[in-house]
Amino acid sequence: MTRSLGLVLIIPLILSILAIGCEKLDKDATTDKSSSQSTKVEKNQEADTSTAKQNDSQIKKETTSVKTSLETGRTEFPSFADLVASLKPSVVNISTTNVFKQRGFGQNMPKSPFGQNDPMEEFFKKFFGGNQPQQEYKRQGLGSGFIISKDGYVVTNNHVIEKATDVEVVLENGDKFKAEIIGKDPKTDLAVLKFEPEQELQAVTLGNSDNLRIGDWVIAMGNPFGLGYTVTAGIVSAKGRSLGFGVYDDFIQTDAPLNPGNSGGPLFNMQGQVVGVNTAIVARGQGIGFSIPINMAEFVVKQLKEDGKVVRGWLGVYVQKVTPEIASSFGLEEDEGALVSDVEPGSPADNAGIKRGDVITEFDGKKVEDITDLTTSTAVSPPGSEVKLSVIEDGKTKEVTVKLGEVPSDDAASEEDDQEQENLGLSARNLNQKLAQRFKIEDGDGVVVTKVENGGIASEAGISPGDLIIEIDKKQITNLDEYNAAIDGMKSGGTALFLVKRGDNTIYVAIRIPENDKKGGDDKG
Repeated sequence: MTRSLGLVLIIPLILSILAIGCEKLDKDATTDKSSSQSTKVEKNQEADTSTAKQNDSQIKKETTSVKTSLETGRTEFPSFADLVASLKPSVVNISTTNVFKQRGFGQNMPKSPFGQNDPMEEFFKKFFGGNQPQQEYKRQGLGSGFIISKDGYVVTNNHVIEKATDVEVVLENGDKFKAEIIGKDPKTDLAVLKFEPEQELQAVTLGNSDNLRIGDWVIAMGNPFGLGYTVTAGIVSAKGRSLGFGVYDDFIQTDAPLNPGNSGGPLFNMQGQVVGVNTAIVARGQGIGFSIPINMAEFVVKQLKEDGKVVRGWLGVYVQKVTPEIASSFGLEEDEGALVSDVEPGSPADNAGIKRGDVITEFDGKKVEDITDLTTSTAVSPPGSEVKLSVIEDGKTKEVTVKLGEVPSDDAASEEDDQEQENLGLSARNLNQKLAQRFKIEDGDGVVVTKVENGGIASEAGISPGDLIIEIDKKQITNLDEYNAAIDGMKSGGTALFLVKRGDNTIYVAIRIPENDKKGGDDKG
């Protein structure tokens, strides 16, 4: 009895002791696990913090030019102030004066108050200047340029100084100097001037336009509208643009605002190097300007500076674009390269064995993607130099070495046999193979506009170089004789309706004929 009572008392005591021990073990284990998890979390947080710092550092490196504020959400663009201040002394304004002649009172001659058909109209013309001798008038022009040497050599556009009788260069500090035209090249619209400075000048540094990428920042500096030094900024919008100015079209397109007066000014990259010469704008567009790549300009400028003229390499082939249809017909894998449509007898290409139907895909190691690549590469290669061409002939690629010749002085020898007619502020020729290649006219017959006087009546009406005139006043034009007959039949003070083909489009252009004559094109200022 006593033993049983003792067991009853001892067993619950033992069970209580065991339960307390197990609970303590569970608490210890839980504490250890919590401690371990806490340590792990702290280590992870440290690792995350370290990674975040590295990412922040990387982001800062990648956004040195454009920063975004997390607090305001605004984008902060870089300031160009320091760069502009360092480049400004190398940019000049150019003022020109040209003299033109005009008979009597010209277009401002008084008219009969009773209209054009009044019998007294002829009296008004004779009395107020119809038979008066020509008088000289002066016109001012403005442009821009940049200094390429400490002793006063300046680069600008040819159209800025083309017909100038006097040229004046204005420095950043306001000093003015008379300048001499050393040389000019209408084909690339470049010119070199020289003036005698009183002290050494700050010259620009030339960059490499081939390294430009679409989207790169650029700065344009010049003298728009004669306002004086003006700076605009933008990006490279496109490269290799063709505007129909000629066979050497290869422009940089930028949205940095350019305006009349910017012509000849520099286009800078963010390293302060000149990568282009500002040259043209789209009159009816905004943020569309064009610059000559400095790599092409440098070749021309060097020759103008040293010799006053430009000598170009000559291959002697007529080429056309490789379209997808042509590529398929020739069994080509890609619609790239320049298709040889004809070869001049006795030319460097003919002597090297290049034939009609060959496709030129490389020029001295440089890929030829289109005909502009070939014509430009050939033009900037010295005559007499040997170049290697990759040519696809009958589906097989071969290497051809060609010794380049010199471009004939007129750049188109056969054009010398064609008469050029100048009237209405434009020059026109019969369309031939060379002109078709120059203006990229693939087919058609007619008279092609080779030049348009800046500010002339044709220019004001919207006529452009490369326009193919196919009708005048609804009469078909197939040659210069028909063109001249149509011009002679125009009435002074009337309007002539031109039908022209421009690229793939055909458009009508109305030209108002001056009262005094049909040959008046305003001289360029």
